[in-house]
Amino acid sequence: MVHRIVFWTGFGLATRFWQLGIEMRPFFSKQSAWAYPVFGAVGASFGYWLQGVDERQTAVLQDRRNAILEKRARRAAQREELTGGEEVVTA
Repeated sequence: MVHRIVFWTGFGLATRFWQLGIEMRPFFSKQSAWAYPVFGAVGASFGYWLQGVDERQTAVLQDRRNAILEKRARRAAQREELTGGEEVVTA
């Protein structure tokens, strides 16, 4: 989780450097020093939000995977009961 937040914090800071580079303004000046923590915090909050999205999506996918595996197991058990243990080849 921390690596994602740190990455997006760095991305936010890189965005600020890129913005100042496009504007051809100095990177370090007292008047614009307040913006670095703001851009870093916005990037970190995006990374934190993205981590939550990833965890929720992973949980949904895991639940769906388990449901599919259970359904396949039930289907195999039903097929086993119907055929009496013989293999049935379907085309």
